Amino acid sequence: MPKVDARDMRTNETDDRGRIYLGTEYANKRVTVAVVEVESERPDEEKLAAAYREASQSAGRLATEWEGASVEAWTDSMDE
Repeated sequence: MPKVDARDMRTNETDDRGRIYLGTEYANKRVTVAVVEVESERPDEEKLAAAYREASQSAGRLATEWEGASVEAWTDSMDE
């Protein structure tokens, strides 16, 4: 089996079924393909979960701060 030169390596996109089009130069030939790296357009589930937790905590803090400001604004308007 011939060795692979790094210059021969290509990055291809898969279709919606995970297939890669190699090109007509590989028609009727046996081809061995190695997957070296996989990138996803979807965010990492752990990072997404962490972002949701952070947003939830931030929203909770903001609601608490707003509650105090709202009560203060309400009582100030009653004093007038």
